[in-house]
Amino acid sequence: MAIFNKDPRTSDEARGASHGGGSSSSLSIIAAGTSIDGDIETEGVIRVEGRVEGSINAGRQVLIGRQGEVRGDITTREAVIGGTVQGTITASERLEVQSTSVIHGDINTRAIAVVEGGRINGTVRISDAKEHVESDVVEVAALAVGR
Repeated sequence: MAIFNKDPRTSDEARGASHGGGSSSSLSIIAAGTSIDGDIETEGVIRVEGRVEGSINAGRQVLIGRQGEVRGDITTREAVIGGTVQGTITASERLEVQSTSVIHGDINTRAIAVVEGGRINGTVRISDAKEHVESDVVEVAALAVGR
């Protein structure tokens, strides 16, 4: 049986494969009906269908479902918001605001897409990745509104 294998290299390799070996491709899901009170940090992707009261820091992507709710700041490379967020969103690459979303807070990103019906109550700052100083000017070319 593999559980009782005496070769330590084999068991270490199996553990690394089952835990993703620290890979940034990991996916964490906060299911509907689940409530988290505290900060969340991951190198991979987090999908929120439930409720989070605390900040989220994801190295790759944050996905907030239609029923998802976050009361805290979000920091990630890419974010897709379909639910409610109360806090600052910092997406270093891209932010998508879906038609079912409500955002109460500031947004800092390089590119944003807002689908008709999506609501933003806060300041939107679009900055080029090359810029070291944050600009308060919203570039029309970087702002996309879908219907």
